[in-house]
This record gives sequence, C-alpha cells and structure tokens, in this order.
Amino acid sequence: MWSGPRNISTAMMRAFENRSDCVVWDEPFYGPYLHLTGKTHPGAAEVIADQGYNWREVVRRIEGSIPESASLWYQKHMTHHMLDDISLDFMDTLANCFLIRDPVEVLSSYRQRRESFDASDLGFKRQFELFEYVRSRSGEVPPVLDSADVLKDPRGMLNALCAHLGIEFSPAMLNWPAGARDSDGVWSKYWYDAVKRSTGFMPYKPHTIDLDEDARLITDAGRDYYDMLYAHRLMPLH
Repeated sequence: MWSGPRNISTAMMRAFENRSDCVVWDEPFYGPYLHLTGKTHPGAAEVIADQGYNWREVVRRIEGSIPESASLWYQKHMTHHMLDDISLDFMDTLANCFLIRDPVEVLSSYRQRRESFDASDLGFKRQFELFEYVRSRSGEVPPVLDSADVLKDPRGMLNALCAHLGIEFSPAMLNWPAGARDSDGVWSKYWYDAVKRSTGFMPYKPHTIDLDEDARLITDAGRDYYDMLYAHRLMPLH
C-alpha cells in the first residue's frame, strides 16, 4: 500500500493486521530514507538504528518469503521514501495499491507533527510517479482508495479492495483492539497516538483550515497529482 503521510495508512495497516491470515510491515524504507536525506524527523536517529540504512537489504527481504508462514503480507510504504537512487524493480513482485487523501487534509494533520517541511515530504508527486510506473509495467490500472471514501464506508471500500486483489474480505478488518502493536515502527510514539486509541476507522470529518501562502503552495503542488489518482479510485462494493 503506497501512500503519503497522514493518509489513514496506519489504520489501514491495523485493518489488515487484524486478519488471521496476514502479517504487516510498517514503513520498511524509513531508515534508509532518513539516512540518505538527513531529514530531521522526530526520533530519526532511533529509526535508523532500528531499521538500518541499506535499502538493498529491505528489497532482499521483500523479495523473500512471507514471514510467519502467513498467506498475506501487508506492507505499508511511504511514497516519499522511494528516492531516485532506489531501484523499483521489486515492485513488479507485489500487488501494488495506492491510498490517497485530499492535500488540504494531509497538510492539516501533518503540520501538527513537523513545523518545517515542503511538498516533497508529503509524497504527492512521487505517488503519481509510482502509480504510472506500476501501470506501465503491468499494463493495468492499480487499485486506488481515497481515504475519505474508506472512512465513510469502511466495509464497502475494503470489500472492493479485497475483490480487486482476489482475496476474501474479512469482517475482522473493520475493528481491532486498542493499543500499540509489536509491528508498529519505533516512531509510533511520535505519530500514532490517535490510532493507538482507535478500535476501528473513525467517522469522516472534513477539515476546513485557513491556508497561509506557503501552505497553499504546498497543497497546490499536490492537487493535480491527487486529482489524477482520484479519477481512478475504487467505488464501494456491497
């Protein structure tokens, strides 16, 4: 699942982890990304120490066997972690899905965690590039889910995604126990406070915020990419 930050990506990971047949992996390229860019994210040194800095090792694990003899392996990936020097060939071995969110809502959430950032930190352009990469390599349009659609109708949207992927929908995906998980990245203490309290997808609430000039430039930079992906989004399936 390829998304930018603050796209209900951790809630989606919770949904899949609550299946009895699935294991999850939380942002495996985060350590290499921080090492290569020197970005000042919360807990950056701790993340690198925990995950390492070699993206080739991450790829090697992705191309290996599914852990714990599970049938499904849900990998939560951030699009902006995929730097230009990282080979994308491994994506050919995956069922690639794309989780999108309106840029204004992303910005509203993200700037509560980091004061200084730019459009590249939110991954809109890179997400579209990865989408086009998958479409060109596979000859098919990969599934796109809009975060608002998922929050408005979790059952319908997860059912649609599972049908597209050829896997059975499980009602267990709709609710999960509150609390932290061993599978959560070490950065969870900085970013996952809301999802740790959750027991399911929260009701959708539109975000209305006043944008200063810098914020408007960032959301405008992501708007075209979001709109192009939005045109391919899945519809609920009941």
